Amino acid sequence: MSKFLVLYLAPTTVLDDWMKKDPKEREAAEKKMQQEWQQWSRDHAKIFDDEDAGVGKTKVVNPQGVSDSRNEVMLYATVEADSHDEAAKLFKDHPHLQIPQASIEIMEVRSHPM
Repeated sequence: MSKFLVLYLAPTTVLDDWMKKDPKEREAAEKKMQQEWQQWSRDHAKIFDDEDAGVGKTKVVNPQGVSDSRNEVMLYATVEADSHDEAAKLFKDHPHLQIPQASIEIMEVRSHPM
């Protein structure tokens, strides 16, 4: 089994537009997606090396210093699968993909010799 990093992405503009929606409409849609996500996670529990985790505000570090930034990463997880293709196929029907323009990226985690 190999380990894979899973990134759940959504454009910041889509999320900004979502926050402008009527709160009642947003709550209902969010509740529905949360329920579907929880069911999907239960159905696929054996593949997860750790639980999904949300990410907070972004800082960028470069030669000019440290600055605030935004990116499309909403959550991450690590999973185990026999192959990269198998890991990717597991996410083809994930509820996260209901978000307009959302995507899920899966990358193999390789050990890095010190």
